Amino acid sequence: MNRYPWWGNLLIALVLVLGGLYALPNLYGTDPALQVSGQRGRTVDDATRQRITEALQAAGLSAKAVAVSGDGLTLRFADTDQQLKAQDAVREALGADYTVALNLVPAAPAWLAAIGARPMFLGLDLRGGVHFLMEVDTASAVRAAEERLVDDLRQLLREEKLRYEWVRRVADGERSGVELRLRAVDDVAKARALIGRTHPELVLDVAADDGQRLVGRLSDPYRIEVRRLALQQNITTLRNRVNELGVAEPIVQQQGDSRIIVQLPGIQDTARAKEVLGATATLEFKLVDEEHDLAAALAGRVPPGSRLYTMRDGRPILLKDRAILTGEYITDAASGFDQQSGGAVVHVSLDSRGASIFERVTGENVGRRLAVVFIENKTDTVRRPDGTVERRTRRTEEVITAPVIQDRLGRRFQITGMASAREARDLALLLRAGSLAAPLSIVEERTIGPSLGKENIDKGVRAVVAALALVVLFMALRYRVLGLIADVAVIGNLLLILAIMSLLQATLTLPGIAGIVLTLGMAVDANVLINERIREERRNGNSPQASIAAGYHRAFGTILDANVTTLLAGLLLFVFGTGPVKGFAVTLSIGIVTTVFTAVFVTRALVNVIQPRGRRVAAAARS
Repeated sequence: MNRYPWWGNLLIALVLVLGGLYALPNLYGTDPALQVSGQRGRTVDDATRQRITEALQAAGLSAKAVAVSGDGLTLRFADTDQQLKAQDAVREALGADYTVALNLVPAAPAWLAAIGARPMFLGLDLRGGVHFLMEVDTASAVRAAEERLVDDLRQLLREEKLRYEWVRRVADGERSGVELRLRAVDDVAKARALIGRTHPELVLDVAADDGQRLVGRLSDPYRIEVRRLALQQNITTLRNRVNELGVAEPIVQQQGDSRIIVQLPGIQDTARAKEVLGATATLEFKLVDEEHDLAAALAGRVPPGSRLYTMRDGRPILLKDRAILTGEYITDAASGFDQQSGGAVVHVSLDSRGASIFERVTGENVGRRLAVVFIENKTDTVRRPDGTVERRTRRTEEVITAPVIQDRLGRRFQITGMASAREARDLALLLRAGSLAAPLSIVEERTIGPSLGKENIDKGVRAVVAALALVVLFMALRYRVLGLIADVAVIGNLLLILAIMSLLQATLTLPGIAGIVLTLGMAVDANVLINERIREERRNGNSPQASIAAGYHRAFGTILDANVTTLLAGLLLFVFGTGPVKGFAVTLSIGIVTTVFTAVFVTRALVNVIQPRGRRVAAAARS
């Protein structure tokens, strides 16, 4: 009546063995490493590897191991000092065409990786990771709103048959705005009333020196709202990009009125993170200026309203300065291949407003060329010879493609000119994750190394070991054989927690370690309830088998109630908590499930395996 079937004992043993196996990679730790990957379609080929090898030799360094990972390269080093020196040497040798990022890679044997056994991630407070502090150019968001308003006013006046000489934006810092001049004095009052009804955010007045000219400025509340929405949209965009990276427990939060903090704890591919987040990219669509002479512009005579750009192949091109469409109207993007040329392309979808603008502009300019401008804002960290660090911001603008508009374009179209399928995937990822409402610049960037969290790791490990030792000692002294059985279950519980977190690739933080310590105490609580119930049954004169069966049966309801309520609390903490609170909730919730399994099922299997071979269990239960 009390014994599990043979397959039940085998299943319990198998779970414990697998738990120990998948918890094993956490004992091997990690190696300091560099990840080298190309930007904008470039790959790490044999020539690049040779340059890396020569740079390391010139610096008196050697990699512990070199492995090819996708289109990049991973170099392992013996310690963090060599890792940092190697980063400077490799970055100087490769230049800005490659991303050279610090990373930590698992040091576990290859056979463990082959069966999917990987160490769990460590949080920013334990392992480190990537930290960005980004500044949002909210003034650009206001400028973009004013430029959109200019287009809307032109279209509105044309629809109402109100003739005008010009509608333009006036740049004057915080006093910037729009102005328009009507051809007839009689139309001024009509235009002012019309614009006041359709655009209440615009404060419009008649110019004192010209009765046919209207000057307007966005109201202060509307400007504040534009800046706030730009910041919130950028936060949402960065969160979407982090989700594309698959980072566990990221932190993307606002700091002040115009800054965003992005922390990626435990990230495995920091090079990928720097490409996707560090290169804050967006698109602009501009018409090619075909009315003016390109040679004259190259000689320094750039016509007003136009600007010189560079094509991807290095050829100069003259574009209209005003963007007819920006990335904020893009709702979806996917990489693919052109059916005719076979080259890599990005398929783009616009929202209704963007589609309306694009359809109107392309319809009016059939036969002219339309350029797609790719814009990146990057911050490079340069270590000077004296050891100080300098951060340099670069803004790169290049024309991906400038095809001729063959027909009116609508909601869906494709961008050609991609150098490779990988570049098309990267661009589609950036656009799909959401365009930035305002440009971002990285004012602070830290790739946090392992030395930062070493003290926290040591203290956390000591706390877990001390808690485990005290629990084991107490149970052994208080319940003897039953206590030793409980100790085996507690150790198995710890292994299962580590194994499940490793399988889920969850992130362990300092609060998470606190959750593990709390779980160990709760696991002992369950065994105390069971053992005390068995003692009570033995004092009532029941047989050992009957006492064990009654003890587990009657204690199970209390154990289940206590653990279910705690599990609900852990789930609520995970749903509504952020950052460290979630780390605590994850380990607590996993620990609750493993506690019920080990405290009830594992201990019962061990008790019934040992009990028939002697009277130790019965004697322990009577005392």
